[in-house]
Amino acid sequence: MITYNHENVAMPKIRRRDTSAWIKQVAASYGKKIGDVGYLFVDDEKILEVNRQYLGHDYYTDIITFDYDEGDTINGDIVISLDTVRSNAEEQGTNYDDELHRVIIHGILHLCGINDKGPGEREQMEAAENRALSMLTVER
Repeated sequence: MITYNHENVAMPKIRRRDTSAWIKQVAASYGKKIGDVGYLFVDDEKILEVNRQYLGHDYYTDIITFDYDEGDTINGDIVISLDTVRSNAEEQGTNYDDELHRVIIHGILHLCGINDKGPGEREQMEAAENRALSMLTVER
């Protein structure tokens, strides 16, 4: 089950059923099933609080993924700062909805085992994001 919640921000205008179907399709392309995945959309201050409390990091970020996977079943919590998503879209000259979907799937890709911190991993993550986004059929 995929759940969508929000705190300190308005719920983003995503088509939940279509987005969930897309997420499941992307996970399946990596041989994974969706178990319990919870999205929490927040503001910058809340994600900074989460980053400090759970990861010991003192900076803003667009996404934090907590991985509770069990074998081939994806379980996790994904916290997304809509403030940072918006500022990233502006900085990169991209559409906000496109950037939001990129971040939404970024967390799933982490849960599928794709990393982005080591040498060459950022490029692999970007390629995986682009493949996943090409599968998106949600009307935006």
